[in-house]
Amino acid sequence: MRYSKDHKSETRARIVKNASVLLREKGANGIGVAELMKEAGLTHGGFYAHFDTRDALIGEAFAHAMDQTTRRWRKRAEQAPEGRKLASVVNGYLTPEHRDDIGNGCALPALGAEVLRANPKTRKAAAIKLEEMIEMISDQMPGAGPKAARRDAISTLATMLGALMLARMAGTGVFSSEILEAGRQAALAVEAAPKPARRRVASRRVS
Repeated sequence: MRYSKDHKSETRARIVKNASVLLREKGANGIGVAELMKEAGLTHGGFYAHFDTRDALIGEAFAHAMDQTTRRWRKRAEQAPEGRKLASVVNGYLTPEHRDDIGNGCALPALGAEVLRANPKTRKAAAIKLEEMIEMISDQMPGAGPKAARRDAISTLATMLGALMLARMAGTGVFSSEILEAGRQAALAVEAAPKPARRRVASRRVS
């Protein structure tokens, strides 16, 4: 049976989507080609009709997972009222639901260590996606110039990731919830901090 070009691209997208979930749940070394294809409802032999190597699929799955998170953040920010865009991203991220849904959650806490062991092409792609995440958060920083916004975005993202990782390590009890709450407060401290006033330069009269 011959399939259309759209069918092939849709199948490829389904494989990548399923692989991104398994990747976050089990790590790159915890999944094989046979399992990936089974999740997509396909046979093992069909894999190479879509990807040259397993590493090629892993790289695309990394990128898909990171894009998924960025799109989720952007949607929350767009739906939030002015002045609450950053809070909507942070508060939606540091939740018990996100903590418990590793397969569909943010790729960075689940796969950060995996990136270090990945091939150079995958590491480069992950770095590009990380820049996009930082840029997206930077756009939500209130009242800050570009350099300060980028610095604050990096700090906020690091706080969010660290808090989620620690909360997952702590399990699902009171201690874990305490970590999530502390992470939310710390990540949003930059939003509440007063911004330095711009220095005014006095004009000089020319005599």
